[in-house]
Amino acid sequence: MKIAQELGYQPNVAARSLVQKKSFTIGVVWPSVERVAPSILITKINDLLERKSYTTLLSINKVESAIATFNRFQVDAILVFGDNKTVLSDTLIQTTVPILYYGLKENSTYPTIDVNRRKAIKQAVHYLQEIGHKEIAFIGDLSDNDPLQKEKAIGFFEAMNVKQASELPELAIPTNGLEVHDGYHAAKTLLSNNTSVTALISGSYDLTRGILRATSELALHVPKDISIISYDNIPQADNLEVTLSTVGVPVSRIAKQINKALLSILEGHDIQDHIILDPELNIANSCAPFGWYD
Repeated sequence: MKIAQELGYQPNVAARSLVQKKSFTIGVVWPSVERVAPSILITKINDLLERKSYTTLLSINKVESAIATFNRFQVDAILVFGDNKTVLSDTLIQTTVPILYYGLKENSTYPTIDVNRRKAIKQAVHYLQEIGHKEIAFIGDLSDNDPLQKEKAIGFFEAMNVKQASELPELAIPTNGLEVHDGYHAAKTLLSNNTSVTALISGSYDLTRGILRATSELALHVPKDISIISYDNIPQADNLEVTLSTVGVPVSRIAKQINKALLSILEGHDIQDHIILDPELNIANSCAPFGWYD
């Protein structure tokens, strides 16, 4: 190995795959998003697979095209990240390579891993209610375009005992996306017009970053003036100006579960058709009981 390194030798992947009948590559169909949480997740998955000598190949093409390409490359397995356009059916997809789907089970006939987004938001609402908050707002995607985000909105409505956003026009604030500027504009609109809100739940880490910018500009102190719980249970929540209270499945646990499922598939084992991971609520400095500072 030392001599090989000195000579700059690199194994021929094509030759090795012919001998071992494995390419030691995993194809990943990426949903072309630049948000922090998904990027952290794929990085952790890649790190875990690399420890097992697997290389990940990333495609941002449409799902059918990406899967066809990965079949030609003869990868050992394909991981598909679901988004609002992804519906995977074994009657429509032509593949000889096993597929693992990360997203809503109703959008896939393949083995699927998902997280309970609806339960996460309900946990956040119930906790805020338990510590005295009544005027609780939600900032996120309220449309029907993205089923992943819709699950979060449904969780908020169910916890607040309503069926739709129109029943909470001043507390359910829609965004045009899930980026920082979307959270900023939504929070600016909410907090400038509704001074009775004492707590809010954010639909994503990136939205929360925008929300914090808005609270700063409006001279609102977190959590003295408003408590915040952010969806996306990621380590970066500790690095902001106020340590965030978060809800969701820890990104490290999602990565480990996906890695475990992929390795089981690669070893020829059957896996559960549907694995759904339960969220965790972590309370930190961005959240306080109602009236705590009075």
